[in-house]
Amino acid sequence: MQFNIPDTGQKRVVILGGGFGGLTLARQLCKPEYQVVLIDKNNFHQFQPLFYQVAMAGLEPSSIVFPFRKVFQKNKNVFVRITQVLSINTADNQVITDIGSLRYDYLVVAVGADTNWYGNERIRANAIPMKSVNEALYLRNAVFEDYERAVTADDYNQRQRYLDIVIVGGGPTGVEVAGALAEMKQHIIPKDYADLNRDEIQIHLIHGDSKLLNTMSPQASAKAEQFLRELGVTLWLDKVVKDYDGQTVVVDDGSTIRADKVIWAAGITGNRIEGLPAAAYTRGNRLSVNAFNQVTDCDNVFAIGDIALMTADEKWPQGHPQVAQVAIQQGKRLASNLNRWLKSKDPQSFRYRDLGSMATIGRHRAVVDLPFWRFQGVFAWFTWLFVHLFAILGAKNKVFVFMNWVWNYFSYDQSLRLVIKPFKRVG
Repeated sequence: MQFNIPDTGQKRVVILGGGFGGLTLARQLCKPEYQVVLIDKNNFHQFQPLFYQVAMAGLEPSSIVFPFRKVFQKNKNVFVRITQVLSINTADNQVITDIGSLRYDYLVVAVGADTNWYGNERIRANAIPMKSVNEALYLRNAVFEDYERAVTADDYNQRQRYLDIVIVGGGPTGVEVAGALAEMKQHIIPKDYADLNRDEIQIHLIHGDSKLLNTMSPQASAKAEQFLRELGVTLWLDKVVKDYDGQTVVVDDGSTIRADKVIWAAGITGNRIEGLPAAAYTRGNRLSVNAFNQVTDCDNVFAIGDIALMTADEKWPQGHPQVAQVAIQQGKRLASNLNRWLKSKDPQSFRYRDLGSMATIGRHRAVVDLPFWRFQGVFAWFTWLFVHLFAILGAKNKVFVFMNWVWNYFSYDQSLRLVIKPFKRVG
């Protein structure tokens, strides 16, 4: 198989990854001077901040994904190819994939990051990550399948293995999942599973730091802890999970927790691609880049988003946070610089504009850190809803998400609690 893309004489920009950074860059380069090739293993963009709502049956998966081809329907210079990148040949300016190789003039690595298991293969084999829509759906199935099993379990200890859930990691994903599970315990279990005792459900959040949301302000951290305790979540702060065999969680202080489900939200690591200079890779498998997002020892290879580590920004000497806004802003700046290079102008350094951070911990509970204002509670929750609603791609998706949120707000009763298993062909 081959890419089947014509050589037109335009500058060919190959973008690996259609996340926030890669998609922003591709949209910025919809100009006659460029031929843009967007490569991804999926044919859709995923809105990662709302994965947890899919996992907790709050939103349909289709509401937070958007097909790449629909984005570029009117852009004849943009080619979308769904394939797996195998390696990069920087000497010959080639990307090697499982459908063939492709020449590039400029290569942009925007492959993002994946779950960090910290080298523990047994945890990796048994815990549930949440870095894709597929993983969010898997988690949703696991939660509701176990509730169904718990209904028919006569023995208390057997029910506990189905009901108890452990979340590892107290960042935004961890606290948002914990809050959603706690609200499900309070409002959904009594209606859908009246023959279960909701008080038997134990939700544990284990975090390796003394405070939650440790990249946010102390006020946000303290309030998030208060919210979760009010919702009945058991917090294990300054604790590290050392092992999990699928049945028992082992904590570094020797404590154990019996649970069939462990949700792993404890960190991320860059998606490594073979062929790039070894000197370019730094901590967390991130690619070292200069102020123009050029990868170390490469003139025409760039990296943006979670995979890029830029230390040239004096305000962020340890690198930028791995959040959507960094990727979006880097995508815009790189597009501008490619235009400047095309016109023989000097590029402009990237400077991150911090717009703030936020997390939600259930209804009317959220924390927001803006550059000059920090607040928590009901207004923060509505702010979180507003910001995320308008960040979603597509008017239809915005409408569907808004309708789901409004319905759930007044009823606490979404009809999305479905166990949908993939079809398996026999023979």
